[in-house]
Amino acid sequence: MDKFRSFSFTKHFKLFGFISLALISVGLVSLILTFCGVPGLFNFDIDFVGGTTFEFRLPVSVDKAVTDQAAELYQNAIGKAPSSVTSSGENGLRIKALELSDEEVEAVQHAIAEAFEVNVEQGYQVERVSASVGKDLSKAAFTASLVAVILILIYIAFRFEFKSGIAAVCALIHDLLVMLSMYVIFRIPFNINFIAAALTILGYSINATIVVFDRVRENRKNMKTGNFGEIVDTSIWDTMSRSINTTVTTLIVMLMLLILGVSSIRNFALPICIGIICGCYSSVCISGPLWNVFNKGKVHK
Repeated sequence: MDKFRSFSFTKHFKLFGFISLALISVGLVSLILTFCGVPGLFNFDIDFVGGTTFEFRLPVSVDKAVTDQAAELYQNAIGKAPSSVTSSGENGLRIKALELSDEEVEAVQHAIAEAFEVNVEQGYQVERVSASVGKDLSKAAFTASLVAVILILIYIAFRFEFKSGIAAVCALIHDLLVMLSMYVIFRIPFNINFIAAALTILGYSINATIVVFDRVRENRKNMKTGNFGEIVDTSIWDTMSRSINTTVTTLIVMLMLLILGVSSIRNFALPICIGIICGCYSSVCISGPLWNVFNKGKVHK
């Protein structure tokens, strides 16, 4: 690692900024257009736009083979795929879909009931989720993220300085926009899992950033000469091993969930994997160099 220490992150900040703009552009543009009323950019799930939820009580244990079979039966019945098919409690099967007509609901009901020998009167129920519930969830997601960002800004500003807090918040917004870009590109269902994934990445990313900022604070005391950019670069390299090791070990666990998990778990694990990588990138290449930009590379005394 020492042989790479001559590389300056602060001097190459324009390059990292260009890369970040490319990464966030899809998510940022899609977010703006969605607020302007352009539909279809995000793959909104039933949680946000309303729809239909089926609950079946099967006479068999619900494993991956059963959920895959149920998804195939659903698609064959009405000609389109469900939003998600998951297990629910003991021998429970839950199917979520966008709004369906009464005929489509009946077709799905009979397809599942016939294949798994379900007693329609006792082992089946359907619930319609209105779009107003989705609006409430959207508001809750925005509020949760906003409150988290504000509290993080206050904490960082109190522990270090206000400029560092702004840099850290910019890095967090960057991470969230990259996640949104991945949701658009990979057509990941945009549901309640997004809130959990977003808050998880906010916590992970800010923790990685604080490690770098803490080393900057220490080096400002120990390094008697040099400008602030040199202190930031030294601090980033001092914490590089920790940043890489933490990212790799966490990523291994999430990759196992992504590879071996059911569809609902994979839809949660993929954004987390992307967020972990992005959080490492932003804490190393964005937050520290951006703090230096805000400080205008002033000479350390």
